[in-house]
Amino acid sequence: MKKTVFIFTTLIIALLVLFQLSKFSVMQGNSSLEFSIAAVAVIFLFVGIYINKQREAKNNTSTSNTNTEKQTVDYTQIETLGLSKREYEVLCKLAQGHTNKEIASLLFISESTIKTHVSNLYVKLDVKRRTQAIQKAKELQILPIS
Repeated sequence: MKKTVFIFTTLIIALLVLFQLSKFSVMQGNSSLEFSIAAVAVIFLFVGIYINKQREAKNNTSTSNTNTEKQTVDYTQIETLGLSKREYEVLCKLAQGHTNKEIASLLFISESTIKTHVSNLYVKLDVKRRTQAIQKAKELQILPIS
């Protein structure tokens, strides 16, 4: 955060200096207004490229972490249990601690549909409660490690 504040502060100071120099140059008749605008555009271009590289570096590290998590999921167990894609999504949201209402909102379906999926999960996992379902799913290694 401090680095970002420093970069933008430096950028603002550089722009102010550039504007003052361009104002002085235009008053003297040495340069045109278009040159000043082009210089500002070039500065913003380089700052944009720098910020983009920083974001890509962060995204690449988070993507590699996600890929590592997905490798630990036993997909054959999911198929053996007969879980549908939507039931698996609901199970993952349950493991994240979301309520039925929150899951319905996140997955854009009704709360009663979520209740149906949850009850199907209980039957397929042979459990009676949410916590038991999450624990059994972890034992079967069908949840991403978080």
